[in-house]
Amino acid sequence: MNLKSTKSRSTMALSALLCLLTIVTYHPTYGELFTALAEMEELMDTESVLIANLENYVSVQESKLTQLRRKILEYQREHAEAAKDVGAYLSNPVNAFLLTKRLTTDWREVENLMSYDVGADFLENVTNYRDVLKFPSDEDLNGAAVALMRLQDTYNLDTASVARGELNGVQYSTEMSAGDCFELGRQTYLNGDYYHTVLWMREAMDRLSQEVNRTTTKADVLEYLAFSTFKQGNVQTALLMTNELLELVPNHERAVGNKAYYEKELEKEARQKAMRGDDGSEDVPVDTTIQIKKETSSLVYDSTERVLYEQLCRGEAHRAEADLAKLRCRYVTNSSPFLKIAPLKLEEAHLEPYIVIYHEVMSDAEIEVIKRLAKPRFRRATVQNYKTGELEVANYRISKSAWLKDEEHSVVRTVGQRVEDMTGLTMTTAEELQVVNYGIGGHYEPHFDFARREEKNAFKSLGTGNRIATVLFYMSDVSQGGATVFPSIRVALRPKKGTAAFWYNLHASGHGDYATRHAACPVLTGTKWVSNKWIHERGQEFLRPCDLTPDHPEEF
Repeated sequence: MNLKSTKSRSTMALSALLCLLTIVTYHPTYGELFTALAEMEELMDTESVLIANLENYVSVQESKLTQLRRKILEYQREHAEAAKDVGAYLSNPVNAFLLTKRLTTDWREVENLMSYDVGADFLENVTNYRDVLKFPSDEDLNGAAVALMRLQDTYNLDTASVARGELNGVQYSTEMSAGDCFELGRQTYLNGDYYHTVLWMREAMDRLSQEVNRTTTKADVLEYLAFSTFKQGNVQTALLMTNELLELVPNHERAVGNKAYYEKELEKEARQKAMRGDDGSEDVPVDTTIQIKKETSSLVYDSTERVLYEQLCRGEAHRAEADLAKLRCRYVTNSSPFLKIAPLKLEEAHLEPYIVIYHEVMSDAEIEVIKRLAKPRFRRATVQNYKTGELEVANYRISKSAWLKDEEHSVVRTVGQRVEDMTGLTMTTAEELQVVNYGIGGHYEPHFDFARREEKNAFKSLGTGNRIATVLFYMSDVSQGGATVFPSIRVALRPKKGTAAFWYNLHASGHGDYATRHAACPVLTGTKWVSNKWIHERGQEFLRPCDLTPDHPEEF
């Protein structure tokens, strides 16, 4: 019996693969893998090792079953021979001995083989892998589900199309199973997002009827679907679904309780409808004069801006042809001695505020160096709390970032010098180069780069004043989505590898330009890499003099 030696050879081969991957990919796990696609790429290494481990497990398990099958055939053959004439067979002392042997030492060997747990060591391998390879957490699963819902809403994606692996008419992946749709719906349920729960539980229900090998049952789906339908205000349909669930599982404890509750709610609704007016009259309109005002934040945009933001992301909001006709493309030197021999290609994107695109200002080689330097330092991108001045993570900014200093590499210094040539502003008070990689559905909702009057703690520790301007380098093409949009002026900048966008955040008077409020649209397909340089006021006094003529609104 060579079962253990077979397993040993398989384990040695797997260990060699694991060591190689450990050398290449290992660094500490910080979670939140869904916030950067660059880190999610390492999950492919994890899956590769797990597949190899599972293959070896199956191989050893098959070896075990092969040996048992050989024993079965041997025993069946001998037993059939004896059954022809039991007396004659047993009268042969050799046969009598062999029968006795089969039922003692031979059978004990079979019992040992049957009881040998070939999976224990392979399960231990998986446990050990968690110390050296990246594994997604429950937070990553939930974050990935939220990202899909964000993409579905922003780009008006049909649920059935997404389940087929089709995004905006392009087939990107294999179809989702009923179990996949169920899990996506369950994650949205855990977030209290009952609207999307209903969408995905219905899709799971539709797919259940088409599948043979099901991992999810109709009862599982009905439980979530009924309650989510109730939470959306449709009590009657929730009751019908609950009754259907009880037909499948009569003793379903939660369904029994929900059924009684729904019936009471329907009775209450009937009584309220019959006695709506104080005098018993019907059809008295419901009082809607009292409204609850929700707490507002400068980082939460109103419904009008949200609609326009999503339209720009989808490419549906357009500017007037008369405005576009005023825009120009040209070569510029910006009074830079270097640019006189190597002028930049400038494309105007908007005139007031002045937003331009510089083409071919970062090479592929420079991009790879910057990405290589940034990857080991990636942390979840943060925003500044305008009350405390502290940095904190936020769900409206899904990405990971790293900061690179000029002295770390000649490429970083070169990029900084290029920004100075492009803008005519000094980099002595600028922030370090920030490198960002967006995750699944990665986005950054509408925000200002500059600090407003009430944000007294913003940039206080830097001592360099407000952010006067922004330079945003696009370091990758994006298949779908990922645009930088300015809702109030209907401008959308599409990522193009090697280009850079530039705009002033402040008027020449020093007041913030509120028209520069912008957002990073969710990445639908592809990966989005950007880097940006935030330029501050200090040191720009003679490079961009203050204009005594107000160029900003009188009131904010």
